[in-house]
Amino acid sequence: MDRAYEDEKTRALAAKQGFLPVVPPKKNRREPWDYDRELYKRRNEVERYFLRLKRFRKVFTRYDKRSSIFLSVVMLVMIFDAVFM
Repeated sequence: MDRAYEDEKTRALAAKQGFLPVVPPKKNRREPWDYDRELYKRRNEVERYFLRLKRFRKVFTRYDKRSSIFLSVVMLVMIFDAVFM
C-alpha cells in the first residue's frame, strides 16, 4: 500500500484482512492519521531490495516455467547481491 491508495476504504479493507497499513497520509489530507515512521522506512527498504533483484533479467522476465527453478535463480541472485553489491 502506498500514498496513492490511502483512502478510507482501502485502509479498512487492509485492516479487515489483518494487515497493518503503515502509509503516511497525503499532504492535503484534512484529518491526517498517525503512522509508524520506522516501520514505513523498513517497508521502503524491502521495496528497494526487490527493485535490486529485478535488475537481473532472468528474475525480471521469469523465463523459467518451473517455480523451483525460478526460486533457485532468485536465491542465486540474492547471494550475488549480498556478496558483490
